Amino acid sequence: MADLFIPSDTMPSDTVHDPQADCAFMRLALDQAQNAWLLGEVPVGAVIVKDGKVIATGYNRPIGDNDPTAHAEIVALRQAAHLLGNYRLPGCTLYVTLEPCAMCAMALLHARFARVVFGARDPKTGAAGSVVDLFADPRLNPHCSITAGVEQAACSALLQEFFRERRQAQKAQQSAVHDACLCGIEVTELDIEPPLV
Repeated sequence: MADLFIPSDTMPSDTVHDPQADCAFMRLALDQAQNAWLLGEVPVGAVIVKDGKVIATGYNRPIGDNDPTAHAEIVALRQAAHLLGNYRLPGCTLYVTLEPCAMCAMALLHARFARVVFGARDPKTGAAGSVVDLFADPRLNPHCSITAGVEQAACSALLQEFFRERRQAQKAQQSAVHDACLCGIEVTELDIEPPLV
């Protein structure tokens, strides 16, 4: 993978709380989310940064990989660990378009990430404050800092448009089946494409 840099004029040496750098890296994560959408997966993308340099990327692909753990964060985490030759990733920051779920949150904690930055909240499975906050639980060790809401509007809009398109396709399919039945055409399960996710 080619190294991706954010120009030095937008990224000071300490990017921990630099809003410009956060937005730039989140836009790269949004690009990864588009890759997931193109494959029919829920559009979530992730980018891992160390020392101001992108070292790994990932996007959702549990359907295509037949792997329930293939969330964007896990895909990127595996790539970064392989690249760095270590299962621990201290000093790394994860940028992800959707709040991590419990599985991803725990993987990030075990990998010793310094920071997690996410765009949209996930009111159904979010584990960084929406449903539970594993990152703030004092019983868990170690901890990493969290920044929420970076490019939130763009991240939320991408997910909303994906699911709107998905619902419209399912309604059109249901309507076609209904119309076929009204015309006396026998419709079998083989004629109907299964819904994705």
